[in-house]
Amino acid sequence: MSSHPTDSPTDAPTDAPTDDPHDDLIGTQTPVRRLTDPDEAIAALERAVPGLAAHRRPEPVAIDWAVLEEGLGTPLPADYKRLAECYPDFILGDFLLPNLPRPGKERYLLDGIRETLTEDLRDWWEHDMTAGLRLYPAPGGLLPWGDSNQGDMFLWSTTGDGPGEWLVTVASHNGGWWHYAGGAVQFLAELCDGTLEPWELPRVGVDVIAL
Repeated sequence: MSSHPTDSPTDAPTDAPTDDPHDDLIGTQTPVRRLTDPDEAIAALERAVPGLAAHRRPEPVAIDWAVLEEGLGTPLPADYKRLAECYPDFILGDFLLPNLPRPGKERYLLDGIRETLTEDLRDWWEHDMTAGLRLYPAPGGLLPWGDSNQGDMFLWSTTGDGPGEWLVTVASHNGGWWHYAGGAVQFLAELCDGTLEPWELPRVGVDVIAL
């Protein structure tokens, strides 16, 4: 897979803004142990959200990950991929929606990610509202994977040697930014079971609605 797709996902700027407001970054929360096995991460989420398992597909579906990964120019984290294969779209706590691809409609999600990068996130970046964090495809740049019905955004900071080392980055609608040093699925589990301080987010309930 080429790391430089022919069809570039965004023309977002790759240089940090001149005014670099790192004081907007609240901090980083680190799990006791990062769950690197996708099935272990999903099991943790199912324990945290007991009603979720009722919506699990009988068998994992085939997602054409090449559409997304070649379109974005990067592999995606294994826990996120496993979640999309096992579950349809769902909303947690009438609040948080992970953006998962649907079989045969992967390009719609790719287009949505590109739109978020080139519109919402670019606007934040141009107004120095990203806590000094750059946008993908800049090294370590922000790549969206979920959002809330209140305008919060959940992203990866594409750091380290690959998607297994990416951070989760939270951008709350009121301007608070913070990191979580684990994967997206473990983040959802620990946000829902109360392990994480929600820093600038509401407490997330454990009710789940499948879409």
